[in-house]
Amino acid sequence: MARASKATRAIPFLILSLALIVVDQIAKNWAIATLKPFTSTPFLGEVLKFYLVWNDSAAFSLSLGATWIFTTISSVAMLVAIWFIYRTRNTAWLFTLAILLGGIVGNLIDRLIRNPGFPVGKVVDFLQIPFNFPIFNFADICITSSMTMVVILIMRGVSLKS
Repeated sequence: MARASKATRAIPFLILSLALIVVDQIAKNWAIATLKPFTSTPFLGEVLKFYLVWNDSAAFSLSLGATWIFTTISSVAMLVAIWFIYRTRNTAWLFTLAILLGGIVGNLIDRLIRNPGFPVGKVVDFLQIPFNFPIFNFADICITSSMTMVVILIMRGVSLKS
């Protein structure tokens, strides 16, 4: 009985994750189909530009060329996020984990299906802001936002079990 209620409680959050994954993949496919690689295209003036690149590294281009390592780490992180989604009762944590899962899987899909191939595909990045900030994508926004929420929840002492 308790197992069914855990699964039932997790479903809306897994649907949120799926929606974020779909948005991420649609945005990346749009970028590939529409944008000229390595060419800056203003969107909101200098505040936000489109700049299509393929990233074989982690955030901020760490460990260039070690894509398979990030594929492995992302796969483990995905399983851990799902495990926590099924075990936590706190809505704020569920929401945070769902956003994190959406971001992880969005980039993991790229590493699994994009060129040069499984499991070393390159992640599609296409959003650029000023100040020489790294180019990123919607999945990166999900990951960064969820990590910010994790810090806030921990600082406020919000338990995964509450």
